[in-house]
Amino acid sequence: MNSILFDDQHSEHLLPFTYTRPVATFLVGIWTIREKWEAVLGRSASFKPYRAYLAKKFREVLVADNHYINGALLPDADLVKAITDLGMQQMLVKDDRVLALRAATGIEKFDIIELQGLGFQSIAYTANLRIVQYPEDIFKMNGAEIKADFEMITRGRVSAGCDDTNRLISKEQIFIEAGAKLCCATINATAGPVYIAADAEIMEGATIKGPFFLGAHSTIKMGAKIYGDTSIGPHCKVGGEVSNSVILGFSNKGHDGFMGNSVIGEWCNWGADTNNSNLKNNYEIVKLWDQVTGRFRPTGLQFAGLMMADHAKTGINTMFNTGTVVGVGANIFGAGFPRNFLPSFAWGGSQGIETFRFNKFVQTAEKVMERRGIALDEVEMAILQAVYEETAVQRTWEK
Repeated sequence: MNSILFDDQHSEHLLPFTYTRPVATFLVGIWTIREKWEAVLGRSASFKPYRAYLAKKFREVLVADNHYINGALLPDADLVKAITDLGMQQMLVKDDRVLALRAATGIEKFDIIELQGLGFQSIAYTANLRIVQYPEDIFKMNGAEIKADFEMITRGRVSAGCDDTNRLISKEQIFIEAGAKLCCATINATAGPVYIAADAEIMEGATIKGPFFLGAHSTIKMGAKIYGDTSIGPHCKVGGEVSNSVILGFSNKGHDGFMGNSVIGEWCNWGADTNNSNLKNNYEIVKLWDQVTGRFRPTGLQFAGLMMADHAKTGINTMFNTGTVVGVGANIFGAGFPRNFLPSFAWGGSQGIETFRFNKFVQTAEKVMERRGIALDEVEMAILQAVYEETAVQRTWEK
């Protein structure tokens, strides 16, 4: 059977991240959601994005027998069994949402009523779900997912270890892949496991507390302080202080400054001494901008920081207030706190905002990606152009 991870209309609540990627590409724990499903099902998975312009990059592969699985779901034993037990033309549903279905042909819309009209039989799922519905779910669930992924990934394997310049606490909960470099670092896995991927580096004086994941070819800078429930994807450089945050990959926070309870996309860069607040002065529940409703949504959390989409940048000494959302390609700089929602391709800060002209943005993006040996190709360019055009309505200062 064939696995296809689909996005439905609920993925819009995960904007601005889902402007440029399907939900199943999100890093939650050590693995992305796609990698989790591939591991438990034992086969590769393709994508069915909600936004049509993503289909050329994130392609759907169809065969004669297809399992469509909601890409926001995190797998567990009960859910995997319920999905693999589905018969042809059956769909698994809960709370008026399609969780999975089995079909011989491609499916375009994952609406229960429409699918019933096509002859699909509904099967109610009554067990609890782990599902990424809003951006803050990524950092909320991250610590538990690091623990679950660590158990699966390390089963039957032996850590490469490191030299005795490092101090490892609860060493049995620390796994280091071959090729990783550590020198004079302190790693404490008492509260949860630590996984260091191949060719990653942890520099002198860094202090790390688990649960923690460091992706391949990423670097923790000298003297960095990394608290638990944090995941840093591949090809990142991270310094300063980081707590309960997820960086998807290919992004830099190379200098001092605090990042807490945040989710950062790919190709982002934090200028020196950029900080985000993760707790309101009055200790009230944090609200985040929801682009579906066009209003601030209570998260139910006392701690929530910055949600920053792909290709966003900050200048030195940039400050973000509690619960700020920054869109794709934004470039934020200047003194003071900017507003709590900065649309895609915003340019400026608290002193005023303009539009980051697309040709200027592309010139920067090309240089940034070239530094990692990756070209900004036509497919990627088309995605960014589509986002630029769709989000123009949010940049109301031009009207």
